[in-house]
Amino acid sequence: MRIEELVRMVDEAIANIKIAIVSSQQRVFESPYTSWEFAQRSLDLEDELDRLKKIREYLLKLDPDGTAEKIFSEEELRELLRYLKTMKEVRAHEF
Repeated sequence: MRIEELVRMVDEAIANIKIAIVSSQQRVFESPYTSWEFAQRSLDLEDELDRLKKIREYLLKLDPDGTAEKIFSEEELRELLRYLKTMKEVRAHEF
């Protein structure tokens, strides 16, 4: 897998998390009974967004045409791909 492909996957995950953050922030005002819960979710999503941005910064320092298999071990790459898949599939109402 090329580094460029990983960067695209990270970008997709970042976009999805940003949408989930906005959705959670909007739901804070729905009810005083659930406002804390949605505020906490928003903060958790912000943490995930920060983590994704750090991953993106690291990947951008690498050669875009390089292969991820040369940089990451098989287990690291599998974990990264699983994490990115999870973040891309997060739905605002589920997180």
